[in-house]
Amino acid sequence: MGIQSFELGKIFSDLYTVFLFTRSDIRIALIPVTLFAVAAAPLSSPLRLLDTILWIWLHLLQFNVANQIKAPEEDKINKPSRPIPAGRITVHDATILRWALVPICLAYSALYGVQLTSVSLSMLLFTAWYNEHDGDKEPLSKNLLTAIMYGCLEMGGTLVAARDHTQVSPTGLIATELTVAVFSSTLHAQDFKDANGDRQTGRRTFPIAYPVISRIAIGLAIPLWSIFLTLLWELDILSATAFVAYGCYVGTRFMLYRSVQDDKRSCKYYSTWFSLHHLFPAYWYYSHGANEHPSLAFVEYILNGSVVA
Repeated sequence: MGIQSFELGKIFSDLYTVFLFTRSDIRIALIPVTLFAVAAAPLSSPLRLLDTILWIWLHLLQFNVANQIKAPEEDKINKPSRPIPAGRITVHDATILRWALVPICLAYSALYGVQLTSVSLSMLLFTAWYNEHDGDKEPLSKNLLTAIMYGCLEMGGTLVAARDHTQVSPTGLIATELTVAVFSSTLHAQDFKDANGDRQTGRRTFPIAYPVISRIAIGLAIPLWSIFLTLLWELDILSATAFVAYGCYVGTRFMLYRSVQDDKRSCKYYSTWFSLHHLFPAYWYYSHGANEHPSLAFVEYILNGSVVA
C-alpha cells in the first residue's frame, strides 16, 4: 500500500513538473490561443474544445522545454519557480523530454490530417531555430520568430477546433495574420520585466538595446493597434470605445511606470488586452455570419480622404 501511494505521488509530482514548464504562458498563450481557435474556427462541438486545448498545450510545452533547457541561469534570476532552477528536474532529463515531445506532437497532429501535421512541423522547426540556433539573441529575429510560432499555434488550434480539418476560413486566416502582426510589434512588452536576467545571459532584447525607444514604441503601438482592430472588426461604439480606452491605458503605463514590479503589472494588463482581441472573430461571425470576412476598405477610404485633403 505504501509503495503504491509512493508511486502515485511520484506520478502526480512528475505531472506537476511538466505543468510548471508552461504555467507562466497560460495567460499569454494557452488561454488567448484557445479563445482564438474557438472564435475563428468556429468550434464544431464542445468535445472538440478538449482536443484543441491539448494540441495547443503540447506544442507550447515542447517550445517551453526547449527554451528553458537553454538558459537555466536566466531563470534563476527571472523565474526561479520554473522546474529546472527549482530543482524538480535536471537539464539532462528535460532535454530527453524536449526531444521526446517532437514525435508526440507530430503523431497527435497526424490524427487530423496532412494540413495540421504541416503546421505542427513548422512549429517544431521554428522552435529549433529560436532555441538551438539562437534565433532569440537579436530583437528582430526574436520578435518575428515568436510571432510566427504564435501564428502556428493559432492556425493549428483553429484546424483542430473546426469541423473541416483541412482548411481555415478566410476570417480565421485574416485573424491569424493580424495576430502575427500585432504580436511581432508588441511582444517586447513582456521583455521589460526580464531585462536584468536577459542581460546576464547575453540576450539582446528590444528593451535592452533601445530602452527609451522601446517604451515609446509600445506606448504608441498598443493604442494604434486598438483603433485599427476596432475598425477592421467593425465593433459597436461601446465595445470599440472600451477597447481603445483600455489600450491607451496599457500603453501609457509602459511609458510612465518603469520599475520591475510596475513592468510585471503592466505585462499582465498587456496580456488581457492581447487576449481580448482574440475574441473579435467571434464578434464578426455573430454580426456578419460566416459568409463574409473583414476587409481593409476603411484603410483605403482613410488614405483617399487624406490625399484629397
